Amino acid sequence: MVKEDGRKARARATRTRIVRAATELFVSDGYAVTSIAAVAARAGVGEQTVYYSLGNKRALLTAALDQAIAGDDEPVPTLERSWTTDALADPDPIAQLRAQVEGAAEILQRAAPLLEVVRGAAATDTELAGIWTTNIEQRATVQHTFAAALAAKTPLRDGLTVAEAADIMLALLGPENYTLLVGARGWSPRRWREWTLAALIRELTELAPPAGP
Repeated sequence: MVKEDGRKARARATRTRIVRAATELFVSDGYAVTSIAAVAARAGVGEQTVYYSLGNKRALLTAALDQAIAGDDEPVPTLERSWTTDALADPDPIAQLRAQVEGAAEILQRAAPLLEVVRGAAATDTELAGIWTTNIEQRATVQHTFAAALAAKTPLRDGLTVAEAADIMLALLGPENYTLLVGARGWSPRRWREWTLAALIRELTELAPPAGP
């Protein structure tokens, strides 16, 4: 049993190293240019190890995205993560929105560059278009759950529906917004968090934004 656990630990460490190498190459060189051979070389393993551990390049990109979004390789969906369940359970609507912004910021700091690779290539690569569409659908599902929870805690602004509120969350907490403001326009992550929280409160509720620091 000890040897089996050791093998599993080594296999997991190898998989993590491969995913990290793939992430670095996808972001720096692009998806089309990056090869399995290049990933194997960066990770210090053979090509067959990459295929055996993760499969083809599309599977490798999917694993890289999952790990970047989650922050680890545990198979726990976003809606079952502790920060999410805590935010949903918090009776204070502004505290929920603040937790959403903080959680999104942590995810986007890790995942936005890789998501930008997928988004940029989706127009010409049908495989990446499918991955991008799936990612949007997953994020929309998460935000709809948050929007429903918010509506149960405080009235939404101007008769806004839960579905419309979820779309606003999807836009403001999405990688496009984060990449534009933090990546292209030089905003600090803190400024992005403060602005996004205020925007969510203003666009979704009748509540007053919290006083600044």
